Amino acid sequence: MTQTTAPRLRTLVPLLLAALLALLAGAAPASAHAALTGSDPQQGAVVDEAPAQVSLSFSESVSTDADSLRVLDPKGTRVDDGEPFGTGGTTYAVKLKPDLADGTYTVAYQVVSADSHPVAGAYTFSIGAPSETSVSASVPAAGGGFVGTLYGIGRYVSYAGFTVLVGGAAFVLACWPRGAGVRVLQRLVVSGWLALTGSTLVLLLLRGAYTTSGKAGDIVDLTLLGQVLQSKTGAALVSRLLLLAAGALFVAVLFGAYDKRADTEKRDLTFGLAAGGTVVAAGLAASWAMSEHASVGLQAGIAMPVDIVHLLAVAAWLGGLVALLAALYRAPADTPVPTSAVRRFSHLAFGSVVALVATGVYQSWRQLGSWTALTGTAYGQLLIAKVLLVAVVVGIAFFSRRWTARLAETTAVVPRPREKEKKRTAAPAVRGSGTEAPDSGTRTRETGAEKGSGGAAGADGGTDGTDGGEGRTGGGADGTDGGAGRTGGGEAGTGGGEAGTADSRRAAQLARQRAAMDTARRKRLRDADPHRLGLRRSVLAEAGVAVVLLAVTTALTQTEPGRTAQSEAPGASSSASSPAAPSGALTLDMSFDTGGPDGKGVMRVDADPARVGENTLHLFAERPDGTPFDLPEVKVALTLKTRDIGPLPVAPDRITAGHWSASGVQIPMAGDWEVAVTVRTSDVDQVTVSKNAQIG
Repeated sequence: MTQTTAPRLRTLVPLLLAALLALLAGAAPASAHAALTGSDPQQGAVVDEAPAQVSLSFSESVSTDADSLRVLDPKGTRVDDGEPFGTGGTTYAVKLKPDLADGTYTVAYQVVSADSHPVAGAYTFSIGAPSETSVSASVPAAGGGFVGTLYGIGRYVSYAGFTVLVGGAAFVLACWPRGAGVRVLQRLVVSGWLALTGSTLVLLLLRGAYTTSGKAGDIVDLTLLGQVLQSKTGAALVSRLLLLAAGALFVAVLFGAYDKRADTEKRDLTFGLAAGGTVVAAGLAASWAMSEHASVGLQAGIAMPVDIVHLLAVAAWLGGLVALLAALYRAPADTPVPTSAVRRFSHLAFGSVVALVATGVYQSWRQLGSWTALTGTAYGQLLIAKVLLVAVVVGIAFFSRRWTARLAETTAVVPRPREKEKKRTAAPAVRGSGTEAPDSGTRTRETGAEKGSGGAAGADGGTDGTDGGEGRTGGGADGTDGGAGRTGGGEAGTGGGEAGTADSRRAAQLARQRAAMDTARRKRLRDADPHRLGLRRSVLAEAGVAVVLLAVTTALTQTEPGRTAQSEAPGASSSASSPAAPSGALTLDMSFDTGGPDGKGVMRVDADPARVGENTLHLFAERPDGTPFDLPEVKVALTLKTRDIGPLPVAPDRITAGHWSASGVQIPMAGDWEVAVTVRTSDVDQVTVSKNAQIG
């Protein structure tokens, strides 16, 4: 049975890791968690006179540096004067140089939100009249690129390490104290500590480049590292490293002094370890809660403790599940996981799920704010996926509980060897060594008798007066024979010792072979139990879904909350904005063919209200058969050629398969606008189609 289940485990683990890497690789860059809610001048506005400053308002406080707000003239020259400064609340401004010429200016910003995520964007406004500009209003996605990918992987590894470290230790203390001596559990918990420590160090090094340039060369920039250490996120990462030092001491005691104590003595130490471990685990969870979503926004004082409980519940449940899986598959045959330990973990997991649901409901309300955000934002859609995955894991856990109950009803989960078998196993070794040693001793005693007879012969030769010389000669000969006898006795003793050593080694080897065969036999009997086999498979399925669940949870922490996403707007109105009367909605249908396989389709563009000022664009892609066409990339550009305005880039967000949307699209003036849509159907197949329409 072990020859089939172990390969299955070795096959499933790479598949889960491959799926996880695909999920992380396909994920979008970390979304901004502070939304731009206002600007002055407004996006797309045309003002009569040059403003003295440009101000931006965000949905939450942000961190700025000397290059956070930049204003570029039509030639790409910076015209901002001085560093950005706060004007009150969540509004930040930068002074402009005097006597600016007419034309289109670009405002680019890159800041760090209070929940530690980078925010970047750009927009344009015009002085006097719009003009051609050499500056692109599009900026690289904050937190993207190679550094962003590494940072995302580091975040996942840190969450996974925390889960395994806390959950594995909780499983040993609360469910199976004897498991402290099981090597696979020791390695699991230590691996969790190493993963969390290593990923925290990597995140600390990547943080500077992640929030600024995104270049790999800036990872080793000591100036950026110094700035990170002075930020809230840097302080949280350093605090996590200090707590991990205390965690190392906890792990050493758990698998050292605690493991060596007798069962009765462990009870006294268990309480102390549980109390200390809870403090360390809560501190580690707080290093996330105090620097991410929970630390900003609505009811932050309540949200942070709730987030700590949420993280601890996830770790106890999923980390304990991984520990149980490792013990079921890799624990020695003479130390199997008892049914009582599985039952205790079942109770622990149930309590963790209850805490997870209670805290999750509060967090969902706080981050979404409305039912429409549940389906209309990326955060809400990820949250739905997380809820479904939790439901799947709970459903599988129901079957695990059934297997546990059936396993408890069996009379013996793992048969123990009887005393007779122990004696029978040890008997050959005793017989082998006990029979050879006496033979050696016998031969040695016989050699001693020969020595005595040789000495007697010498004495007889000495007492014979007539033939004294001959007697002495004879005695000498006999004495020589006696010496030979002594030499022979030594050779016999040496030969007996070598024979005894070889037989002892052979007996010890046979004993080890019999012990290994006995262990393998007991393991086969243990694994042949259908109830235990069913439990192992159901726990393996739980762990597989839990890996994906943890990846979705990590993606949630990098996604803009629904409440913030819905509050995002391009800016407060400017007094100099161009007025216009509303007109009706506009719909354009454009057929496209990228030339590659499955490259044909139709793109429908809806603009509402299709007037000067703020508009909302919806794009719908369909295949020739009318089914939604989920394209890898869609971009829009608006150009008013008669007034040399544009192209104004628009980056729509994916809503569902074949549907993209962009809100707050500014049309600065009425005219015959060209609407160009770039469609990409594969890595190399791309085409741009366009149509003109009267807007305003």
